[in-house]
Amino acid sequence: MKPPRITVIVLNWNGAADTLRCLASLKAMAQPQPDILVVDNHSGDDSVAQILRAHPALTILQTGANLGFGGGCNAGIRHALTQGADYIWLLNNDTLVEADTLSAMAQAMAQHQTAGAVGSVIYDMDVPTRVQVWGGGQVQRWLGRARPLRGPGEPAFISGASMLLRADALRQVGLFDEQRFFMYWEDTDLGFRLRARGWTLAVAPQSRVWHRLSASLGQGSAQLDAYFMRSAVRFLRLHAPCPPLAITSLASTLLLKRMLLGHWHRVRAVWQGLRSA
Repeated sequence: MKPPRITVIVLNWNGAADTLRCLASLKAMAQPQPDILVVDNHSGDDSVAQILRAHPALTILQTGANLGFGGGCNAGIRHALTQGADYIWLLNNDTLVEADTLSAMAQAMAQHQTAGAVGSVIYDMDVPTRVQVWGGGQVQRWLGRARPLRGPGEPAFISGASMLLRADALRQVGLFDEQRFFMYWEDTDLGFRLRARGWTLAVAPQSRVWHRLSASLGQGSAQLDAYFMRSAVRFLRLHAPCPPLAITSLASTLLLKRMLLGHWHRVRAVWQGLRSA
């Protein structure tokens, strides 16, 4: 049987140093070696020049505008589909992989013919033995809260930090909803749509990835809060049994936590995200 053609998409936005480290770890992987596509989301620095100096033969797709996570990934996915990819691996640029990270995911995809997406076990780059996400997470739709799995379980979505997607599933279900989600919750929405159409989600325990959390905006960023809240509201309007209850519960929790910490700039950001949704 002919092996599947796999394209890995690494999204870059003003993060050449992270992207170069990620590419070096990809180049060191064992078989199968994927086609590598870097999508540059209209970086304002010299990211493209730096990456091409290190990897002159690499394919870089420049979006011409900052399309967000979903839009940038979609640009890469569309390109990969036109090139005949069977599987598409979305991988954050602030990650490192090991030799069999991809082969373990590809094996899981082959074993589970109904799997639309397969995830990795993602570890904290600063504390390498600590699990950030066991493949994906679950959502308390009544309360509007998503939580990552820390150990084996049944995910409701696969984390976009490392997600192997089946091309046939994407053709049926569609790509990320880039109109609603600029950043955050787009992977959750895709997981829900996949499962609604009969596809399953799987985790490959031997596929290990090390991830630096919130490298693009930084942890504790007010901008992160605004994007998170806006996307959360849009997700809950689509998928929560009672959207007003779920949105109120989530917004109240986030606002109260930031008030108690005295982080008033983040209180304003959550409120801004809520209003802009």
